[in-house]
Amino acid sequence: MSLPVMKTCPAPNHDVCYDRDPAAYRHWTVSVEGRIATVTMTVDADGGLVDGYKLKLNSYDLGVDMELYDIVQRLRFEQPQVATVVLTSGADRIFCSGANIYMLGQSSHGWKVNFCKFTNETRNGFEDSSAHDSLKFLAAVNGACAGGGYELALACDDILLIDDRSSAVSLPEVPLLAVLPGTGGLTRIVDKRKVRRDLADVFCTSEEGVRGRRAKQWGLVDEIATSGRWTETVRARAEALAVDSKRPVGATGIVLTPLHRVSDADGYHYEHVDVRFDYDRRFATITVKAPNGAPPEGGEAMQAEGVAFWPLAMARELDDAILMLRTNHPELGLWVLETRGDGAKVLGYDAAMAAAAGHWFVTETLGMIRRTLARLDVSSRSLYAIVKPGSAFAGTLAELLFAADRGYMLELLSEPEKGPVLHLGSANFGLYPMVNGLTRLGSRFLGSPERIAELETLVQSPIPSGEAYDLGIVTFAPDDIDWDEEIRLAIDERAGLSPDALTGMEASLRFAGAETVWSKVFGRLSAWQNWIFIRPNAVGEGGALKLFGTGRRAEFDNKRV
Repeated sequence: MSLPVMKTCPAPNHDVCYDRDPAAYRHWTVSVEGRIATVTMTVDADGGLVDGYKLKLNSYDLGVDMELYDIVQRLRFEQPQVATVVLTSGADRIFCSGANIYMLGQSSHGWKVNFCKFTNETRNGFEDSSAHDSLKFLAAVNGACAGGGYELALACDDILLIDDRSSAVSLPEVPLLAVLPGTGGLTRIVDKRKVRRDLADVFCTSEEGVRGRRAKQWGLVDEIATSGRWTETVRARAEALAVDSKRPVGATGIVLTPLHRVSDADGYHYEHVDVRFDYDRRFATITVKAPNGAPPEGGEAMQAEGVAFWPLAMARELDDAILMLRTNHPELGLWVLETRGDGAKVLGYDAAMAAAAGHWFVTETLGMIRRTLARLDVSSRSLYAIVKPGSAFAGTLAELLFAADRGYMLELLSEPEKGPVLHLGSANFGLYPMVNGLTRLGSRFLGSPERIAELETLVQSPIPSGEAYDLGIVTFAPDDIDWDEEIRLAIDERAGLSPDALTGMEASLRFAGAETVWSKVFGRLSAWQNWIFIRPNAVGEGGALKLFGTGRRAEFDNKRV
């Protein structure tokens, strides 16, 4: 499938962009009353991101989810007094019917998988904000709720279902489409909601789903309410979720102004992040710049800087760069991560934010960084970090090095005092957990907890190349004689390997240790969905996904593989 043209995107090469303007939302409306924000889904059937399908029955595509992501971001920063987000529907007798089947049927394999990944990240973001930032989510399911619609509800803290004898929750992908619920549905019903395995088996092979009292008895929803009691019950449950929220009642938010991104044939260019393409060698270089000055002191002063506050500005730009690269440049299979500037200034910002911990703006900024780093972790690209003179891998920016599949650090033999150094900070020991719940250093040294204790003693101290290599925080430390050739070979050898095999290998190696709901969603479920999406039972000429809505029954190859 050729990439769709986004009329609102400033990129000259018709890239898909994730910028959204609230004044131009086509699928959602937002109203705020005190501590509660109501986000209502009324999908414009003619508002698909790509031509060729109608978004009927409150079904969604990538464009619908882009708006939802933007809404939640704005609620985090622009409405800090909001403690509960109520997700509901403005359509008649339907909450959401999930991902648009005709969109999936006409999309390329890569588009389908990346769509599922972004949707996963948006849903996971609800749970991240709930766990870390006291922003809670209530799904007010006021109509039929199927597939991705129920997966949207599953990501919320609380699910309220209208008891009108017709509205049901369902995950009908297996019987109807021969694919899996692609946004964590299978994992969340058993891991998060603790639904009995046998009941989950019945539920996931039922086209019609489960209604009313049975849905509550099985644990598929938290509560039911009749139409006559609906409004008051929604309000009561939303207020109950808000009771223990730490989000400030009387605070004033900041406006998330549009990112300044320049796109050209060479890459994407922002104030603090720069992306350069090398299509001949199939890699992109992402350079993140350290701040130039000292940080403001105190949460109020940080908030006063708004979107110009370096940690927030950097995270927003890096997040956008990751999404742009993933969607528009799948051929660039290796991302080379570099930093530039004074690492001491990064540590200064980290210390200033630690001193202002508890201020809502600092909390949300740290959340933005945490989710952006997690998005990097789960991107299906090889990641190499390059540490050389002028680098700023320190504190928060050192997380980029620890996220990488490999790290290369130049060792200057002739003038070692001019060589690069790394700086660990307190931020590297718990502030930014991965989706598996571990720190990146903890995941790296899974079998050597004593190494983590040793590294903590080095916080703030400069770590030169040889020591960084001995400590295991870089993979290789070539000297200046071999540096250029070693880096060239490392990049070119990676480009010669199978992208599919690398994606599977990297996802398996990055998330060691015990599993969480999120690591299962991105690892186990996403891998199986990826495979199932290319099987003939789903997308062959007689496949269920291809024949949906035609009145013809799918023709299955009945051999188990």
